Parts: sequence; C-alpha cells; structure tokens
Amino acid sequence: MATTSNISKRRKSALEEGSADYLAKRAELVEIAGRQFKVHGFKATTLAEIGHKAGLDRATVYYYFGSKEELFRECLRVGVEANIAACEAIFADKTLEPAQKLRSVITQLMSAYDQYYPHMYVYIQEEMSRITSEKSAWAQRIVTKTRTFERIVLSLISELISSGEMRSDIAVSVAANAVFGMLNWTHRWYQPGGAHSAPEISDAFCEIFFSGMQKR
Repeated sequence: MATTSNISKRRKSALEEGSADYLAKRAELVEIAGRQFKVHGFKATTLAEIGHKAGLDRATVYYYFGSKEELFRECLRVGVEANIAACEAIFADKTLEPAQKLRSVITQLMSAYDQYYPHMYVYIQEEMSRITSEKSAWAQRIVTKTRTFERIVLSLISELISSGEMRSDIAVSVAANAVFGMLNWTHRWYQPGGAHSAPEISDAFCEIFFSGMQKR
C-alpha cells in the first residue's frame, strides 16, 4: 500500500513538473496502448504487454499511468475533444451554408479517425456501450461530447430538409444514422496509408449521402 502511494505521489509530481522526457514516454505509452486496444480489445490488453512494448516493466508503467483505464481515457481524450471542438466551430461558422457545414463535419470526423488512429476507433469498436453506461464524470463528459456531434448532424440534416434542399420522405433520424453508420463502420477496415485516403473516403461518403438525399 505504501509503495502504491509512493508511486502515485511520484507520478503526480512528475506530471506537475512536466519534463520533456516524462511527457514523451507518456505519449509513447498512449500510442502503444491505442494499438494494443485496437488489436486485442480493452479487456484482453494488459499493462504488462503495453509496458513490454515500451521497454518498461509493469511496475514502471505505474510511474506514468495509474491504471489501464487511465491509459484508455488518455487515448480518447485528445482526439475526441479536438474533433468536437472542430465540429462546433464548423457549426457556428456563419459564412457556411448548411450543406457546406454538413460536408465539413463529415470530412472532419473522418480526418479525426485518421489523425488519431487508432485511439478513437477503440471507442467505436467495443467500448462505446460501456462508457455510455458508466456514471463517472469522465464517462459522462465523453458521452456529452458524442451527443454534441450527433446533435450537430441531426440539426443540419433537419435544416436541409426543412429548406427543401433535401427530400422529406426520409426521417431525419434515419438519414443521420446513415451518416453515423458510414463513418463509424470504417473502424472495421480503414487504416492510415491504405488504399484510400481519409479525404477520398469522406468525399465518397458525402457523394453517396447527398445524392441519396437529393430532393426528387
């Protein structure tokens, strides 16, 4: 117990000090953890495996992160927060028409999946339901950010249907779920540097969606 407490104090002190070496090793652990979570899943991945790939024993990993859950949270935090902030800025941009905003939001999420690969996909892949059911402040904050993205897409589609720019015979919720489905399912097949780039994929998704929702 005393050893655990001592490591916790050292970790807190190192974080406050924020040396370049310490932060670099934390970033390395986050990157390794993201890859391990993506391949093996959160439950099957161990801190010992993550530490081994970083050249650290399990005990030393605790100097950087207090638990596997803390590592997972850090994997998600940066990507989710950056993506939502970008989507909110697009939504608030008065120089863009609703259709331009929706295209930009779709492009932004696909770009985030690429930039923060594979961390955001871990959330989509298997942990979304677990986080949604959690009552912790962190989990609720992530859920709130996810709901913000969903509300933005729903609002833009609703506006486009109301203005007559999109067909009205398809429910807003169904159309929005088509967008979410296309984007989120990429966790099963997309990899940065693969046959199709993130911009190419988002352009194709926009073409499919906007053509399908075109008023007839």
